[in-house]
Amino acid sequence: MTHPFRFGVQSYAPASAAEWREQARKAEALGFSSFHLADHVIGPGPALNATGHPVQTVAAVPAMAVAAEATTTIKVGCRVLCVDYRNPVMLAKEMATLDFFSEGRLELGIGAGWLKNEYEAMGIPFDSAGTRLDRMEEVIGLLRASFADGELNIDSKHVHAVGFEAVPKPVRRPCPPIMIGGGAKRVLTIAGREADIVSLNFNNSTGRLGPEGIGSSTAELTEQKIQWIKDGAGSRFSDIELEIAAYFTVVTPDGAATLGKMAPMFGMTPEVMGEHPNVLIGSVDEICDRIVERRERFGISYISFGSSVMDAVAPVVARLAGK
Repeated sequence: MTHPFRFGVQSYAPASAAEWREQARKAEALGFSSFHLADHVIGPGPALNATGHPVQTVAAVPAMAVAAEATTTIKVGCRVLCVDYRNPVMLAKEMATLDFFSEGRLELGIGAGWLKNEYEAMGIPFDSAGTRLDRMEEVIGLLRASFADGELNIDSKHVHAVGFEAVPKPVRRPCPPIMIGGGAKRVLTIAGREADIVSLNFNNSTGRLGPEGIGSSTAELTEQKIQWIKDGAGSRFSDIELEIAAYFTVVTPDGAATLGKMAPMFGMTPEVMGEHPNVLIGSVDEICDRIVERRERFGISYISFGSSVMDAVAPVVARLAGK
């Protein structure tokens, strides 16, 4: 099954409430199908500097609610919510409430967490990757059970929800589409089994953002990631939407020169960087061709862009969305 192209916008640091609302409305008007942010908490300082990650100024859940209230059709979500940052029962209620108030426009992104220094700065234990993934699996089970009818009676290692029925119920039944993000073998195998949308990301096992993670997502290594998803999905693989963020997007008539300058910064040749699935550099025609090629090669049909390039990639969205 070939999925039609969808395009999303992800924003990190709006300067004001008005800018956040305007970004969401603009994304909707330009034909993007979703408006996302990430789920990071700590502000500027040595703890954040050590992660290599940019600052995120607003909290995910209220920001999603504001974006939903400011728009009418675009899907809202998070790429992706860290299950360790919230009580699982509260997370389920907040997500059902967001779907309820947005009238079915929630895309529910879930991840196991990875930014080690953020955990430590917040006083949250940074458990082993295996434990974090076990917890994520249990939370996904709770979410599905909470969205369904009937009383909850879950008493597992990481989740306790006993003697009550979860309310409200989401508008989208049986549940909002679940996106699971990650870049390593086990998380992508779980995503293949559980997700409606798989968000392909770097392998961030180092616990920080850096060249190692970017190097883990070359075209060749992405083929391995797709196989891990297939291993988990089995016969349902064709139903899964594959999403990726074009973190490095430059619309330019001279893509070769831009690649020549950027590639050495990441220890890559221009050829390897040009094929990197998180990179879209070139003219509108070249970027459109590259997106089509990647759907044919990898099955990736859902591309997310940073809010700073919305205007630049609007012609790409206008040409390819829904096709």
